[in-house]
Amino acid sequence: MIASGGEFRLYPRGTSMMPLLREGRDSVALVMPDGIKRGDILLYRRSDGQFVLHRLMRIEKDATLTFCGDNQERLEKGIAADAVIARVAYFWRDDKRISPRSLRYRIYRLATILPLARRLRVWRKLY
Repeated sequence: MIASGGEFRLYPRGTSMMPLLREGRDSVALVMPDGIKRGDILLYRRSDGQFVLHRLMRIEKDATLTFCGDNQERLEKGIAADAVIARVAYFWRDDKRISPRSLRYRIYRLATILPLARRLRVWRKLY
C-alpha cells in the first residue's frame, strides 16, 4: 500500500516514542519516505527483522542513518537507508489528527533533536 503511494494507519506498541506516541491511545499515518530529513519519524527494519518506529537523528557521511526513540537515550547507528520503509506523515491522539506543521509539534520535534534540550528532556512537557 505504501509503495504504491498510499497511506497506512499504524497503532504503535511500546514506550520508546513516549510521550508523543502512547500505546493504545495514538496512531500514525505512514507514507512513502521521500525526502527524509533529520527529525522525521521513520519506520525501518532492523537486520534481525524487527520493525522499529523511531526518530531520525542524523544522516551520516557514509549515508547510514542514526535513530533514537524519543523516550530513549542510546542512539542506534549504522542503519542502511534502504532499511527505511515509511515516514510518519501525521499522527492521531484520541482520534484527533495532529499535523507535523503545528507549532506545538515543531517545537517538540526541535527539542528532541537538539543535544542540550534532549539531555534535559525538555520535550516531555510538550505532549
